[in-house]
Amino acid sequence: MIRQTLQPRNHWQETVERLGFGFHTTEAAYWDESACYAFGMDEVLTIEQATSSLWDMCLKAVDYVIDQRLFDLFHIPAPVIPYVIDGWEGDAPSIYGRFDLCFRDGQVKLLEFNADTPTSLFEAGIVQWFWLQDVFPSRDQFNSIHEKLIDCWSGLRPYLNPGLLHFACVSDSLEDLTNCEYLRDCAIQAGLPTRHLFMDDIGWDGRALVDLDNEPIQNLFKLYPWEWLSREPFGEHLMAAREPFRGGAGSPVKVIEPAWKMILSNKAILPILWQLFPDHPLLLPAFFEPGPLRSYARKPLLSREGANIELVRSGDLLARTDGEYGEEGYIYQALFELPSFEGGYPVIGSWVIGQEPAGIGIRESGGLVTDNLSRFVPHYIL
Repeated sequence: MIRQTLQPRNHWQETVERLGFGFHTTEAAYWDESACYAFGMDEVLTIEQATSSLWDMCLKAVDYVIDQRLFDLFHIPAPVIPYVIDGWEGDAPSIYGRFDLCFRDGQVKLLEFNADTPTSLFEAGIVQWFWLQDVFPSRDQFNSIHEKLIDCWSGLRPYLNPGLLHFACVSDSLEDLTNCEYLRDCAIQAGLPTRHLFMDDIGWDGRALVDLDNEPIQNLFKLYPWEWLSREPFGEHLMAAREPFRGGAGSPVKVIEPAWKMILSNKAILPILWQLFPDHPLLLPAFFEPGPLRSYARKPLLSREGANIELVRSGDLLARTDGEYGEEGYIYQALFELPSFEGGYPVIGSWVIGQEPAGIGIRESGGLVTDNLSRFVPHYIL
């Protein structure tokens, strides 16, 4: 794994905007093609195998949490628990997940798992692929995200209720809208009938969730975290929609991602994984209290964009980020510092699509915590 400095493409902003990538720059450039990372094939195979193994371990961990009824550790609200159990026992399928990995000195370590909302999916699946065609057309990339998404949606047809598959996200986030519309486009390519609407546009008529045409929502992809949804009035309606809609006709609403992903999107899964697979080379020691750890990352159970993180090395504070998370509690994970490449600290986001490793995207920060100022840096295979 090496970092290369490059000359960005002429008029790259217009180039990526033609792909539908409108949030390439915020306070600074988010999409950064002034550099790239290059991997040897052996390194790609190492990451791919690690991703497959971690996904298998995660599924075993979900089964353990549900079997042992450990929901309190995850602060999952009681009304949602039957929904979580139903989805797991009914084999409710998952489309995607992203493992955040540290790759250093030939070792792969799991930092956390983004299991519910697909941040950076469009950049990884589409934008960096077209960058590769322009910059390194004779090279390959660890990236079958797009093809696997289409195959995955196609395979979901027997699971879904007849009728439309609604895609919903918040109305005030261009990033969420882009990812939601990208996933919807993949579903369309898979032959599924779809309709977009915003979360605020979903109604409840006393019997069913309905769209703006007052039509029942029978299948719903929601780019909206379960932990938010489950604490809002909308969540109560969704729980009610577990029952057949329209007063008994039809089937319960099928929701993607399923509620059992609440377990994997919560950092409480990290101590559970360590308990189930102690000393596994892909895992870092993790606990609900610091315990024996003198060097650790303290992480809220529920947080985003690197908020409310503390890094401690040998008892001394190394880094701290602010934020509004932490009410539910924290976990403590053994410190495994990101490698530094010319002052850039890369996290490898390794995607699972339809149960299979599908490719990577790299976010690079100016410090050890990957935060909302991190940059997306493309990659290729040497």
